[in-house]
Amino acid sequence: MPPRLLLFLLPRGSLLPPLRRPSPALSPLIRRIPSNKPPGYFFLSPVRAFSGYSGMAAAGSPEQQPRSVVVKETVELTEKEEQIFRRLLDVVRHFGLGTQLRVAGGWVRDKLLGKDSADIDVALDNMTGQNFCEKVNEYLELIGEEQKGIGVIQCNPDQSKHLETARMLILDIWIDFVNLRSETYAENSRIPTMEVGTAKADAYRRDLTINSLFFNINNNSVEDLTGRGIEDLKKGLIVTPLPAKATFLDDPLRVLRAIRFAARFNFTLAEDLKEAASDERVKSELGSKISRERIGHEIDLMMSDKHPVKAMYDIRDLGLFYVVFSFPENSNPPVFDKCDWQCVSHIEAAWNLAYSIGSSVFNSGSDPKLQDEQRRLYLYSALFVPLRNMFYLDRRSKRVPVSSYIIKHSLKLKGSDAETVVNIHAASEKFAELVHLLESSFDVRTFKEKLEDEYLEIPTDSVKRVCAGLILREIKDFWRLALLVSILSNPEAENAAGILNKQDELHWRKEKYIRVERAITDLDLDGVWKLKPVLDGKSIMGVMQVKSGGPLIGKWQQRALKWQLAHPNGTMDECIEWMKQSQSKRQKVESST
Repeated sequence: MPPRLLLFLLPRGSLLPPLRRPSPALSPLIRRIPSNKPPGYFFLSPVRAFSGYSGMAAAGSPEQQPRSVVVKETVELTEKEEQIFRRLLDVVRHFGLGTQLRVAGGWVRDKLLGKDSADIDVALDNMTGQNFCEKVNEYLELIGEEQKGIGVIQCNPDQSKHLETARMLILDIWIDFVNLRSETYAENSRIPTMEVGTAKADAYRRDLTINSLFFNINNNSVEDLTGRGIEDLKKGLIVTPLPAKATFLDDPLRVLRAIRFAARFNFTLAEDLKEAASDERVKSELGSKISRERIGHEIDLMMSDKHPVKAMYDIRDLGLFYVVFSFPENSNPPVFDKCDWQCVSHIEAAWNLAYSIGSSVFNSGSDPKLQDEQRRLYLYSALFVPLRNMFYLDRRSKRVPVSSYIIKHSLKLKGSDAETVVNIHAASEKFAELVHLLESSFDVRTFKEKLEDEYLEIPTDSVKRVCAGLILREIKDFWRLALLVSILSNPEAENAAGILNKQDELHWRKEKYIRVERAITDLDLDGVWKLKPVLDGKSIMGVMQVKSGGPLIGKWQQRALKWQLAHPNGTMDECIEWMKQSQSKRQKVESST
């Protein structure tokens, strides 16, 4: 059976996802670690990292000194990695290929930092990735194993993909294969001239020294061919192998990658790198030559990682905020002075507040993916709080929030992300009034009058529950996020409380959140959006003895919902009886007048 070749043509902005799976044991060839850890032992979800990061309070400090980082002297292989590498070497030896196999980049860096990684990229010195994958399939056929499909990711300079990459499953793990290369850039072009290169040339063309390390599979050794990759890793420094400005002009996306890795590992950007990143020409090239999808992808990775506040500080301090988060023309009101500072200040406050409360803020049951998603949307919502009252007119003269434009057009993220952020902003303003209602014992008649009409009367002791229930049914699972954002964006209340410093401010916000959340849960409203209406439209039509729906039925559905919130233990028969009585009373009033 001939080897199969599957060609995956990827749409702009998409990536083939690597298969990530923790391995329980480490290599007997190099060093073995006990394998009695539970599955996932090496993986911490962003939420857990979020709630356990003690350095968050200092996230906005303007200067960060280089620090000492513990770096392992050897790469510790898992049993699975040993098996994969042994299989690859068997292919090389069987066919006499003479190929040097090197694992490149992030996998080596993470292994030296003691982190697990399943992102294995193998660099080949004498053949293309596709050709090597075909040899692997030939070998599989010889030993009687099933051949695997080969995915070929075409080179795409617009996506920072400058050379064809082949991908296939080796022992159930996705492995990428690419040949070593050197590259030169023509003036005014991000498209490099690619040539087969040496390992040293390949190392120097990498974005950062900490990503330029190789692990040579043939001799089980780490290769630091720039001469400073391990040193920079130990110092916690983000440095480019070649001069930073030239590196960034060759590929401006590397500016954001540098910021992302600095934030991920809490490393320090080198001074010459910061100077190059702040260069006006580099900023111009980043805004004009890099697709918005790629910029958005980098920002989304930052927001989903361990230290998003540090990343936003670097973006702001390097003068990149308005390049990354481009605003629409003619926003109303116009972009105000220090808008970037306000936005970063809000995301820092949001991070500190959520960290002080704990991961229960992102309450999506036991599903860590939903928790991570809530965390990500919360941070975007907080970042754009200062913009929540800014709008622009689109091509159809429709009034659109500026935050929606940035998410959908500047970052090219999902439309649902923009919709959720806008909804959280809207709900946070409603929460400001609700918070006041839930925390006070003042006369609720104003709220009561808003809820009632000639057919519906709300018991005074149920007003708070009905008001809160209606708002929570709009925002649903994101109500805690809206509450947090509401607390962050209410400085008048903080001023009234006489807060003098940031620590008092954080404590005040935390206590306020806890009190309001407790009030909502005490009212048994967490999950109220899942409440099935006691009467549906068809039942209401039957009570009213009409054959078709319309605005009148819609109004009665809303009244029935308020009645249900005010009478949580009420039955369908009781609701029908209330409807009949309220209609009868209304008819008597109308006949008497």
